[in-house]
Amino acid sequence: MDQKQITSDKEKNKDVKNQILQSAKKLFSKNGYNGTTVRQICDEANVSLALISYHFGGKENVFFEIFAPFRLSFMNSEFDLSDPEQDLIRFCRMFVMYRYEEKELFNILQQELLLKSPRIEMLKDVFLQAWEQLRIILLACKERGIIDNPPVDMAVNFVMGTLMFSLNNPFLNPSNVNHTSEEAADLAVNYILNGLQISST
Repeated sequence: MDQKQITSDKEKNKDVKNQILQSAKKLFSKNGYNGTTVRQICDEANVSLALISYHFGGKENVFFEIFAPFRLSFMNSEFDLSDPEQDLIRFCRMFVMYRYEEKELFNILQQELLLKSPRIEMLKDVFLQAWEQLRIILLACKERGIIDNPPVDMAVNFVMGTLMFSLNNPFLNPSNVNHTSEEAADLAVNYILNGLQISST
């Protein structure tokens, strides 16, 4: 097999894997993990059942793989803490923007957290990195006297709760107001700064 054919096969495999992942993300978001079957994923992706086993080994591995972009996004984010207040603002904005780009992914994460599913333990390396970055930023803010209250553990929960639910939920809020990701990021940042009693600079 020549190099051109090998490259072509790799591209096809990449496309098939991406089709499966996008379809799975859509269905997990809509129906939950337990409410989604491998056959439904294959039908949605328009691929054969055998391809899920070939590329992923099963539904659980598909589930974990859809979170890879989230993991990479925060692995590649650096905060030097020379100005922790600005780091906090940047972290919050980045999180909200990503939340808007990956609505389905965050819906799945919320479902798993609320259900305290057994998969959460295996997702720790995916989302705890973001939580830990936030904790380090808030500790730096505390050490510099930028925030006094609440305690850091409570502040992490407060900030992350705001960020996780930064998208309009028609069940909780039936209004038809749809903010852009930029508007939502600004609103979330202002809300968090006010809640932590930080005067915006």
